Amino acid sequence: MGLLAMFRRRPHERAGFELYGAAVAAARDPALFAGLGVPDTMEGRFDLVSLHVALLIRRLRTDPDARGPGLAQAVFDAMFADMDVNLREMGVGDLSVGKRVRGLWEAFHGRALAYEAALDSPDPDALAEALARNVWRGEPPAGAPAALADLARAQAARLAGQDMAALLAGRVAFQASGGAGDGA
Repeated sequence: MGLLAMFRRRPHERAGFELYGAAVAAARDPALFAGLGVPDTMEGRFDLVSLHVALLIRRLRTDPDARGPGLAQAVFDAMFADMDVNLREMGVGDLSVGKRVRGLWEAFHGRALAYEAALDSPDPDALAEALARNVWRGEPPAGAPAALADLARAQAARLAGQDMAALLAGRVAFQASGGAGDGA
C-alpha cells in the first residue's frame, strides 16, 4: 500500500456519514424523549441512535443492489468513528477509548440483532418487548414500548420505499415522530 492510499476515501464514506447524520437527527427528536419517556441520558440517546442506525443498516444490507452492504458498512463505520470522537471529547483517556468503543459496538450489535429478529417475528409484541428491555431497562412508561415499536415499523417501511440512488448519494428521509406517545 502506497502512502497516498492512506489518504484515499473508502467507497461510500461520504454517503455513510451523511446517512448516519440523518439517523442521529431523527433519533434526537425531542418528542421521543418528552412523548415516550425515553431517558434523556447518554444511554437513552445511544439507544435511539442505535435503533435508527440499525433500521437504516437493515434497509441497506437487504437491498438487491450490490452496493447496499458496502453502504451499510460505511454507515456503521461512521457511527463508530463518531463514538470514538465523542468519547475523546468527553475526556475518556486514549488508553481506554478502544475498550469503550468495543463495548458500544457490542451493545449496538446485540440491539441490532434483537430488533431485526423482532421485526421479522410473527409475534406482534416482540419489537415492543425488545425495545422495553433495551431503551428503558426497567419499568417503561405505559404504552411507550408499543408506541416506539410502531414508530420503528413506520421508519422501516419508509426506509424500504426510498430509492437506492438517493441513499448512495447520502440522502435519506426518516419518519417524523409526530409527537410520539401523545396519541397523534
